[in-house]
Amino acid sequence: MEKGDWLMRYWLFKSEPDVFSFDDLVAKGDAGEEWDGVRNYQARNNMRAMQIGDRGFFYHSNIGKEIVGVVEVIALAHPDSKAADPKWECVDIKAIAPVNRPVTLDQAKAEPRLADMVLTNNSRLSVQPVSEAEWQVVLDMAQGTA
Repeated sequence: MEKGDWLMRYWLFKSEPDVFSFDDLVAKGDAGEEWDGVRNYQARNNMRAMQIGDRGFFYHSNIGKEIVGVVEVIALAHPDSKAADPKWECVDIKAIAPVNRPVTLDQAKAEPRLADMVLTNNSRLSVQPVSEAEWQVVLDMAQGTA
């Protein structure tokens, strides 16, 4: 890839809706929110790989266990403002749109085309990559965005 070339990547961000929901992110508007509090090296490294403009699914974990919206990365990885240790970094994201029909974890696990998706195999990872093919399958299952 040439310098300056950009390939959109896709991700999935997990949050407990009673702590920070998709509606909470929507309320932040274009300013978005720092995706802070991640204390897992693999999830942090995923955020380090993100570029501005990358898209992601917003997943409600624990309660609902479903993909409920689409987000966009609006700031590159930077020190997490809530971490005492500078090794923890995060990106900023903003809400783009809710999905028309939430896609549950059970539905994703039942879809053969998502058999290799990180969500269906390692549902504990809080920030995870999504392939372009998986992105399209989930959007189809969700009947697009509002």
